[in-house]
Amino acid sequence: MALSDQEWHHILHVWEKVEADLTGHGHAVLIRLFHDDPDALKFFERFKHMKPDELQHSEDVKKHGNTVFTALGKIIKKKGHHEAELKPLAKSHATVHKIPIKQLEHISAKIIDVLKEKHPADFGADGQAAMKKFLDMFCHEMAAGYKEHGFHG
Repeated sequence: MALSDQEWHHILHVWEKVEADLTGHGHAVLIRLFHDDPDALKFFERFKHMKPDELQHSEDVKKHGNTVFTALGKIIKKKGHHEAELKPLAKSHATVHKIPIKQLEHISAKIIDVLKEKHPADFGADGQAAMKKFLDMFCHEMAAGYKEHGFHG
């Protein structure tokens, strides 16, 4: 499931735009996730009792969005050589947060949706396909990491 040099080029090209506002992009993705899939809130202890308008204006949601996109950026920049970054992430999501892979797949779809909206000129069909392939690979590798920790979410 390795990505080609051209696929990495597409991903890194749009990621340059994302890095200019990690917090804004991460926040937009989380808000979209919570709007489209309200059940996702149950996996976020700090946010699960917030109303939609509270989520939209929450500094904690913005901070978490930044955390998510910072971690994702570190993995992206490794261009497939990200085992050191992925292992602790898989462990924490399996043993502490207990986030099912289905939720990672949902947020992956929201990432693509938000990037399409925010960067239409820099995230065309080839970029979208490359990002989807990367996020599918990420979810697959997270699932493998989950199994190492006895979590089959």
